[in-house]
This record gives sequence, structure tokens and C-alpha cells, in this order.
Amino acid sequence: MKELSFAIMELLAISLGLDRLYFKTFFEDGESIMRCNSYPPCNNSSLTLGTGPHSDPTSLTVLHQDQVGGLEVYLDNKWFAVRPRLDAFVINIGDTFMALSNGKYKSCLHRALVNREVERKSLVYFVNPKEDKTVKPTKKLCSSDEERKYPDFTWSDLYEFTQKHYRADVSTLQGFIPWFIAGKPSNY
Repeated sequence: MKELSFAIMELLAISLGLDRLYFKTFFEDGESIMRCNSYPPCNNSSLTLGTGPHSDPTSLTVLHQDQVGGLEVYLDNKWFAVRPRLDAFVINIGDTFMALSNGKYKSCLHRALVNREVERKSLVYFVNPKEDKTVKPTKKLCSSDEERKYPDFTWSDLYEFTQKHYRADVSTLQGFIPWFIAGKPSNY
């Protein structure tokens, strides 16, 4: 999974006009997480979500879903099902990578629905930088007429915010910035 994520990072760097190894170097000492999700069936699946609408606070998410389906992405004000394929991964850009790209790449709003009759499972690999590494875009991604969209922060700061103070959603970074600038108050 690490090799796959580095290959994807190389493509992302090239697409941004950076040296192909830029993000690989940034993430090589990173702290990635692998998780298995299980969504039990629910007789009235319209009343529950496996996970509500959110974007991942991580940098990159590599997902393999079973054949049950249930992953949906939000695009153009509509939810679209992501058809499961045994021979493919789903790749999501997360909030940390959105900040690293100065907003040139957007994090992906998505949700997981449960099935009425069958358990749904997925295997997820979240790519994160080392917890104390400063997350900031390279100067090459910030032109003289374009402002920086996010302050410098560490992965541990964003992780703390999403675990203790804020449920990750489409506005995670917008909620994070005032908390971070205010000195990370515990009563936020």
C-alpha cells in the first residue's frame, strides 16, 4: 500500500508541475493507518448511514470495497454511487493534501451507506505525514498574485482537532483554521 500511495503521489506531483519525488520525500517517514470497516446490515437502511458525509482529514485515502457497494461521492450537488470492482482501488484526496496543494486539489466529500440485507466491508489505507511535520504548500504552488489558503500546521494538530473537537466533514479545514489560530483551545 505504501508503494502504491507513493506511485500516486508521484503522479500528483507531476500534475502540479513539481519534481515527481516531491511528495514521496515529504511522506516517506509518514504515519499511515490501515483499517477494516464493517457495516452490519440494517432492515431500514434509509434511516442509518455507515458513515455520514465527510472528507478525510488525511492526505490520501486508498480504499478497497467489497462487492456489496455503498460508497457514494458528492459531485455537482448530487450523490453518486461508486461501483465496486474487485480489481480496483478508490483513491480520495484528503484535507491535508488539499492544504499541501494550496487548494489546487480538493478533498473528496463522500459517505458510506449500509445495506438492508448484507454486511458491507471495506479496507482503507490512510496516508499521513509524520505527526510533527509542517504541512504547507511549496512556494511553487503559491504564485505572487495568489494567497496561501491555509496556515502552516502539523498533522498532529489537524488529527487532534478532528478527533476531539470536530467531526470531519466538507468544512473541516475551514473549521480547523480558527481553532488553530486561537491557540487550540480545549473548550472549542
